[in-house]
Amino acid sequence: MARAFSRLERVLDLEAQQGYQNKAVVGGIRQFAIFWVEQAREEAVDEADKAFVEQASEVLMEYGRLPGAEARQKSVTAIKAGLQTRRERLGDKAQPPRQTAPKQEKKQAKPPQKQPTKRTQAGQQSSSPDTKPEAPPSLAVKEPDPDGLSQSVQALKGVGTKIAENLEKLGAKTIRELLYIFPRRYDDYSLMKPIKDLVYGEQVTIIGTIWQTRSRRVRGNQTLVQSIINDGSGSVQATWFNQPWLAEKLKAGLQIVISGKVDHYLGRLVFNSPEWEPLAIEPLKTRRIVPVYPLTQGLSSNKMRDIMRDAVNRWTPHIPETLPEEIRKRHELYPLPLAVNQVHFPQGQKALHDARRRIVFDELFLLQLGMQGFKKDWQAHTGNPLAVETAVLDDFRASLPYSLTGAQNRVINEITADMGRNIPMNRLLQGDVGSGKTVVAASAMVVAAKAGAQAALMAPTEILAEQHFNGLNSLLTPLGISVSLLTGSTPAAEKEQIYAGLADGSIHIAIGTHALIQESVSFHQLGLAVIDEQHRFGVDQRKALREKGMPVNGSDETATPHVLVMSATPIPRTLALSLYGDLDFSVLDEMPPGRQEIKTRWLRTSERERAYAFARRQVKAGRQAYIIYPLVEESDKIDAKAAVAEYEQLQSQVFPYLKLGLIHGRLKADEKEAAMRAFYQGETHILVATSVIEVGVDVPNSTVMIIEGANRFGLAQLHQFRGRVGRGEHQSYCMLIADADSADAEERLTALEKTNDGFALAEKDLEIRGPGEFFGRRQSGIPELQMASILDMEMLTIAREEAEALIQADPELEKEEHKYLQARVQKFWETAGDIS
Repeated sequence: MARAFSRLERVLDLEAQQGYQNKAVVGGIRQFAIFWVEQAREEAVDEADKAFVEQASEVLMEYGRLPGAEARQKSVTAIKAGLQTRRERLGDKAQPPRQTAPKQEKKQAKPPQKQPTKRTQAGQQSSSPDTKPEAPPSLAVKEPDPDGLSQSVQALKGVGTKIAENLEKLGAKTIRELLYIFPRRYDDYSLMKPIKDLVYGEQVTIIGTIWQTRSRRVRGNQTLVQSIINDGSGSVQATWFNQPWLAEKLKAGLQIVISGKVDHYLGRLVFNSPEWEPLAIEPLKTRRIVPVYPLTQGLSSNKMRDIMRDAVNRWTPHIPETLPEEIRKRHELYPLPLAVNQVHFPQGQKALHDARRRIVFDELFLLQLGMQGFKKDWQAHTGNPLAVETAVLDDFRASLPYSLTGAQNRVINEITADMGRNIPMNRLLQGDVGSGKTVVAASAMVVAAKAGAQAALMAPTEILAEQHFNGLNSLLTPLGISVSLLTGSTPAAEKEQIYAGLADGSIHIAIGTHALIQESVSFHQLGLAVIDEQHRFGVDQRKALREKGMPVNGSDETATPHVLVMSATPIPRTLALSLYGDLDFSVLDEMPPGRQEIKTRWLRTSERERAYAFARRQVKAGRQAYIIYPLVEESDKIDAKAAVAEYEQLQSQVFPYLKLGLIHGRLKADEKEAAMRAFYQGETHILVATSVIEVGVDVPNSTVMIIEGANRFGLAQLHQFRGRVGRGEHQSYCMLIADADSADAEERLTALEKTNDGFALAEKDLEIRGPGEFFGRRQSGIPELQMASILDMEMLTIAREEAEALIQADPELEKEEHKYLQARVQKFWETAGDIS
């Protein structure tokens, strides 16, 4: 019996064994029928067969709606009788036939059938070992023509005003800019994969013929367009969401190229929202690699390729080489003109790999050159060396009620060594939640104060500034160091006293918010600026604090204070090199002894009441709790619980006898402060919040952290939430409630259950979610990388080492052989802001 008919009989037998409960296959008999009918139609051998397939499919589609087991049994019996009749009628013809391609028009190209492919080192597919080796590409390089490359794209064939406007939307006004709009992906017509060989999770390209397309409305008034695509080896379903016009374009019989990730649904492999375009016969015949470019309305794929082909052929030979020859040869990199040429229209997979490798190196090299340039600029500022006395630090350590860790002592030595130099310090201090960053900063402020200078610590919120003040004031006042708190809420009369104390030097350390950088604030001798959670301050704010430095030897010149910035989130090394390459790093990689481990549990939504009951018991015992939600108000697009709506429901129904507080990003600053202060002072038992409390104030009495929609947050963010508890003497707990399942979310939540190590979690988060989440940590200032990945540690390290050596030899890139490189660095960084 043919495969489809044999499979149908097995499914019906299993359904009978299970008592006709519609559970023989995942999704039910109807879902099985949707896919079965396509293969059965293909295997039908005559008109009677075709009629049976249609009759059986109608019965199967209605099977789940039948009123009971007896009615379903009759349907199964009828279909099995039809299968028996078919067997008797066809005899040997009922055996599975060899698979053939569907009938096609005479001139229709057949999808290529190739040996299984393998992956190259670059992650690209390559042909099987018996294919002919790829010849190296070549390009006749011509005289560099920067002026020609700076021409409008309208100098190209077929580009008028309208198309030029469309290209400008993609970021290309000039020919040079156009050449750096790289393909989003490539269709390699020599390496298409048969549908029968598809593997779940892989990113592939297939060619096939559309057999059927249908459009239907689903929940939420969305439109689903589904096509069945066959390539002769098998069929696969592709689904597009909310693109109803595709139903008119994806007509039966159309040959298309599909690219996307292979997913699964109800046990079958599918494509969800893949990219597609009609099959071009010419590249199929020549087995070419075809670039697929970003598009905008009014610009088709074919038109974009024609424009790019003209630009590449005419102008890549005129691109100036920017990389010093010794660097290019040392790392076996393509010349830049050849790399740009081949990244657009590659001769083969190896040429594409080598072209991409050169472009990737260039992006990382330009990034690091900029970082090293910023570092040199900073070091050119006039600093003021501070006297660092060992006895001062010894006295401070002795005054502490606990011993510092080895990591804290090491980092204090790194910081104080910088402070003793005449080059201003510019150092990033990072460590896990609870690693003791604040006491390290306090050590540096003590050194500054005892050396006759002043120190300032700027925090992002008043309550956090107040917390710093309370801690530092109790530690430093016994040492004869005067500490003051300056925020927007400080009474006017007290502000005037603080201004006077800062101006005459009687106040040694100022703790505050943005109030510290107002024009009315003048320091007598600001020698150290500490910026807490620096990613929450803008460029201008950080710059304003730096400019309040101390005078140099009584002159009008102002020395730049030493700057220490503290990051609340551990940063993976690859990202630190990319985002903070202009800073020196200090890492607290050791936790103080006795720091409790927060017990973490991942819960299903059905276990929510258990979490609430636990929170009640903790509050009854005198503790406090947080409940975190991912949104501020209900959204049609994301079915997540919102803090505002849930606060009202929790207060009225779940915790009616407790006092709840609410804090979210849309509250005014003073409202946030009031809500946080009430919780800090124990006036509220449970704080309902959004991610606004990710970092910030310590509430030692809080022991429970419940995170709703935990699957919607990144690992690093979840770890920061968890770090809000466990600050006191009592055992603390974190409960993660996931409202949807996904492989990525499961991986994140499992990792969080298993470890409290913030650095390990940051690396895992980077691996799962990519660098985008971390880029948001540094406000502006970082150029966009088109092709490079900052996860490429090997290439990033090489680029950094070469950039350091080149800047050391030619700080301003003023040598004649570096003129094109200097121009390219400026162009690369011109859209980025000050990263100070």
